[in-house]
Amino acid sequence: MSTTPPEPTAPGSHYQPSIGVVLVILVAFVAGAFLMLRSTKPGHPVAGSPTTTVPTSSKSHGSTSTTVVEKSQVRVQVANGTTVTGLARSFTQQLLTYGWDTLPQANGPHVSSTIIYFNPGFASAASMIAAELKFPPSSVRPLNGGSPVAGAASDDVIVILGPNAAVAG
Repeated sequence: MSTTPPEPTAPGSHYQPSIGVVLVILVAFVAGAFLMLRSTKPGHPVAGSPTTTVPTSSKSHGSTSTTVVEKSQVRVQVANGTTVTGLARSFTQQLLTYGWDTLPQANGPHVSSTIIYFNPGFASAASMIAAELKFPPSSVRPLNGGSPVAGAASDDVIVILGPNAAVAG
């Protein structure tokens, strides 16, 4: 009587998804991450987020009041308007450390000097960003419905870095 030992079985599953399934999952993940970075939740300040009090003047009453700006609620797009590689990434990281809600860096139009655009209601935030990055107040301008960087027209503040940023950075 001869007994043969049973064949060993490998532990675990032998299922391997097709490359198509893996690519669909990967694309869904990247798209979801992009949307999360671009989205904002108004009225949901992050606990412990930096705030800054900015003096504003009221022309109708001639008095000065203060406005609290939640840096974490101001969407800031930094675009490189120079040929210096990595400049926008560097300034985006710097603003992130200051507490601003920075978006992924982008390439922008070539400019002769740094311009900081703002949408209505964000002039004080743009001025604060200019001061923190050590750019002159004259670099701050209203956006006036323009779109200097693709997909950024609805962002609160858009910083387009010029050659003076490459020297300062």
